Amino acid sequence: MTDAIFPQVRIVSTRLLRPDTVENLLNRLVQVGGIRRMSLNGPGIPATVPYGPARGQPNPHPDRRAIRVGDQDVQLQVQVGTIILELEDESYIPAIEEAVDAVFAGKGFSCIVQQGRYMKTQPSISDYARYGPDADRDLLGLADPRRKDGLVIIQGTK
Repeated sequence: MTDAIFPQVRIVSTRLLRPDTVENLLNRLVQVGGIRRMSLNGPGIPATVPYGPARGQPNPHPDRRAIRVGDQDVQLQVQVGTIILELEDESYIPAIEEAVDAVFAGKGFSCIVQQGRYMKTQPSISDYARYGPDADRDLLGLADPRRKDGLVIIQGTK
């Protein structure tokens, strides 16, 4: 892998997003193209109730459902509040801002697009201990090492 530094963008909403809004936004972002890596961040929605009198029973949360991104179904496991993107180059940023503005035009709350460094680009000692010396650098910082299930990879148009 080359030592190229890819621009990163963070889309931050003032509220947690509903699954239909996330689906609409992700489909617009996939159409823009130029995205190398994407991470959806927010509080987790467990499949079963983790504590309390209903502990171990199925969690009937309405936001834990499958959404359709491109031609693939993706199971939402978090209430999305932040979306982090790593782009191929900076020329895609205006199109991403237009897509975000189009989705949030009539929502009644704001969403901002920030540019900076939000994902890991080099493996840390923890990554070395968890994944070994041959870890895939494209997957660094995208997975919670404690989770048993893997990543969801959405194939692009290339």
